[in-house]
Amino acid sequence: MQNINVKSLIPDIKIRGLSTDSKKVTFGDLFIAIKGQKYDGNDYIESAFKNGAVAVLSDSKVESSLGGPIIKVRNARKSLSIVAHNFYGNPSKDIFVIGITGTNGKTSVASILYSIFFSAGINSAQIGTLGFLNNTNDQKSSYTTPEAIELNDYFLKLKKAKSTHVVMEVSSHALDQYRVEKIDFNMAVFTNLTPEHLDYHKTLESYYKTKLKLFKSMSNDSIAVINKSDFHGEKIIKTIKTPTESYSNTDTGSVHFDSKSVTSSGIKGLIIAGNKEYDIDSNLIGEFNCENILAAVTAAHHIGIGKENIEDGIKNCKPIPGRMESFDLLKGATVIIDYAHTPDAYEKSLKAISNIIMDNRFIYVVFGAGGDRDKTKRFEMAKITERYCKHCFITPDNPRYEDPQEISAQIISGYSKKSKYTIYDDRETGLRRALDIALDGDIVAVLGKGREQYQEIEGRKNFYSDLNIVRDYQ
Repeated sequence: MQNINVKSLIPDIKIRGLSTDSKKVTFGDLFIAIKGQKYDGNDYIESAFKNGAVAVLSDSKVESSLGGPIIKVRNARKSLSIVAHNFYGNPSKDIFVIGITGTNGKTSVASILYSIFFSAGINSAQIGTLGFLNNTNDQKSSYTTPEAIELNDYFLKLKKAKSTHVVMEVSSHALDQYRVEKIDFNMAVFTNLTPEHLDYHKTLESYYKTKLKLFKSMSNDSIAVINKSDFHGEKIIKTIKTPTESYSNTDTGSVHFDSKSVTSSGIKGLIIAGNKEYDIDSNLIGEFNCENILAAVTAAHHIGIGKENIEDGIKNCKPIPGRMESFDLLKGATVIIDYAHTPDAYEKSLKAISNIIMDNRFIYVVFGAGGDRDKTKRFEMAKITERYCKHCFITPDNPRYEDPQEISAQIISGYSKKSKYTIYDDRETGLRRALDIALDGDIVAVLGKGREQYQEIEGRKNFYSDLNIVRDYQ
């Protein structure tokens, strides 16, 4: 166990596998006891030994009545990443890895880049909210950025499959919890930063500093692609030593649009990157997707991918599932499903919709707020929806362990008029009511859950799909 800061002697034991879940431990595994928000792996050490663990890694003062060796470390999460890195042979060092971080846009930028790689004939993969995607197999994941064991295992599989490039989303939780501690990033992309996850990070500055970790960890041989239009992007450029490439909505010294047209059918325009020009014809909608396209072009341009491959990749990139995804209903109304769950994302999504709706037609919105998350954004989301929408249908999102009625009460505190909203106890009822009311030319924005197929309530994931309900009306 190289490079681990241990407090005890390391026994000479052959490790056959790694696990952080005592139920999944098999004979010969090393069990790493991780303290989570709701569960503490140290409470399951006895169970891990009974299931075949040959040793345990822990940063707590614990003992075992079964007498198995418990290796004490200073930080179990950090040690987990180092152990996984060593166990799987540091597979990321042989692959060009692009990490994308920021509050919004990570999935879209990753998907556009993945499409560009495909057009260029590059054996690549995408890791993030949509799961593990590659040329031969798609696989779901529980996290935006997987835990270190799952991540390194997947990199090893990609290495064996001779994949050369990986584009992956890097969440602030993953950075704070050392999930990507030993991943060798060749490039990192910063999209933007707005208030989010403040229940976890407490302050916007702490949130920013967590994102900054990705860029500070990079070597001088790597490259940082930064959104210069964002205030925090400017801060990153001034802070890090890693070479940077920038893109911007306004700065002509960065990669930028020389001209563009954003309509209900997509985005067309001309991007200038150094001495090259890229003709953009994208199916993605919304002004905010212009920034996502700029990020992908900047990255691909720096890598040296050909002009035609970049242009074809953008043109062939289908609307990202659950991201401003449009569905036409039989009666002529349109539904747009979007994963937006922050005030900034609400502003961008609803502004984009307001720019494409016909005159004298209405926008309706169906939304809620996730439980056990930042409560300060709830009334802000209400203010934004009131400004853009004819009527708002307040429903449960993923209440988790919070009372859905209390969440709704905090949301409606942001409305100035009671006539602007209706509260529903269950999401399906609220969504169906909005779909029933919408007429030809109206748009129903269904925000927050994207293509999730569950509602998380009291620790259980109950099957639920906004998309399945919308399809009943097609």
